[in-house]
Amino acid sequence: MFLACLVLFAAGAHAEAPVATALRPLPAQAAEVAWPTTAWPAGPLPEGVSPEKIEAALAVVARPQPRLGETRAVVIIHRGKLVTERYMPGYGPDTPLLSWSMAKSITHALVGIAVRRGLVDIDRPMGNPHWPAGDPRAQIPWRNWLNMIDGQDYHEIGVSDQTRNDAAKMLFGPGRLDVAAYSASLPLIHPPATHWNYNSAGVNLIADALGRVFAPGTTGADRRSRMNAVMKAELFAPIGMTSAQPEFDAAGTFIGSAFVYATARDWARFGLLYLRDGVWQDRRILPEHWVDFARTRTPVEDCDIYGAGFWITPPAGRGKPSRAFAPDGPRDLFLAQGHEGQLVVIVPSKDLVLVRLGHLADLSGWQPLGEWVEQVVQLFPDVRE
Repeated sequence: MFLACLVLFAAGAHAEAPVATALRPLPAQAAEVAWPTTAWPAGPLPEGVSPEKIEAALAVVARPQPRLGETRAVVIIHRGKLVTERYMPGYGPDTPLLSWSMAKSITHALVGIAVRRGLVDIDRPMGNPHWPAGDPRAQIPWRNWLNMIDGQDYHEIGVSDQTRNDAAKMLFGPGRLDVAAYSASLPLIHPPATHWNYNSAGVNLIADALGRVFAPGTTGADRRSRMNAVMKAELFAPIGMTSAQPEFDAAGTFIGSAFVYATARDWARFGLLYLRDGVWQDRRILPEHWVDFARTRTPVEDCDIYGAGFWITPPAGRGKPSRAFAPDGPRDLFLAQGHEGQLVVIVPSKDLVLVRLGHLADLSGWQPLGEWVEQVVQLFPDVRE
């Protein structure tokens, strides 16, 4: 009976398109501002923004801080222009840095490209070759995996014993050569579409499914080569994200949960793509409403801080099941977020992208990092809708 219920929930729950009426409209690129496909157009700080306050906020880049650790790169884009950037000594505009879980947002973009091309319907089961047809996991739609309401028995956030941390076991332990096989082995403990749980394994299952979509019939080096080519042709090259280097496991699966290297300026390009509703130089990279899907809260009652591939700010309150990253920041703020404080912060109401890459001193640094982001973001004025 329980398995039958799982199938029912997976097949039918939340199949409707995300409701986006309450979302702040995404600002368009001004006609007079060049797209940064080859180089970022530079601009001054907007009128009313105190240079002294900006400099004070960016002082964290000069040297390691007790609360924030190392802030190795900061890039701020306002109204499509690079208005300021800072780098810790030893780092610079050409230094690729690791995404950690910001790669999940790249994976979200890749699914969007597959949707745009008519290769994927996110309300149909995603499946995996490790699951037989009668396995309830085989009936879970792509949408549930993207929202992290898949119901898998996965443990990462809050796990202090790394021998019990599924992320550590998947990336560096027994799952390291085939992250999808490890991820597919995890059972269900909740009916899909009823419970939110942060799930890096689910994202690697999405990346594995994308490999079958974009490079069918391939394995190992062939699959890696074809997927790498698709990622560059469909996403990285069109937006000028030339430094981007995704990593793959030995089975040829893109490690979509954790491993993309890129410069801070290129991470800002990715943020601008989402700020501009998935459009770049009049070319639609992501399908209509895909960015709204990313920034619409996951459709279960126990979570209001996650959308699809991106973290969000709840419309009210401090967040659940845990404190939102920037609960006092603008309510339309959403972000790609990675281990040790990797951030691409997107604020439509201010036409702003803020990139921060570095290494937190410890996990207690997340709250002060959120407060630092709120401080910087609030220095910029709102833009007219």
